[in-house]
Amino acid sequence: MMTPFIAVLITDFILLIIAFGMTKENSKYLLSGYNTMSEKERKKFDIENYLSFLKRFLVILTSTSTVIFVILVYFFDEKIAVMSYASYLMIMLIWFVFKGTKFKLN
Repeated sequence: MMTPFIAVLITDFILLIIAFGMTKENSKYLLSGYNTMSEKERKKFDIENYLSFLKRFLVILTSTSTVIFVILVYFFDEKIAVMSYASYLMIMLIWFVFKGTKFKLN
């Protein structure tokens, strides 16, 4: 069945839209946490490097998770591949939250 492949492609597409669509100008509306900061706090926050980190992370996440999914479908089955894909995404997103704290305000 092709449904898991379609779901992976849709997820990757959404993540890539976020990666390439998030800019300094729209981040004050779209980026959680940053959108609630005062203007003074935003000036202290290194948004350029954070957005670069976010973009790089999402591009690497989509490519590695897709490769993992395809390999697991080939060697095992779709059920194992989907569970592993979802687990990998969750683990990496948790890792991103912890790594993203290096951009906190001084």
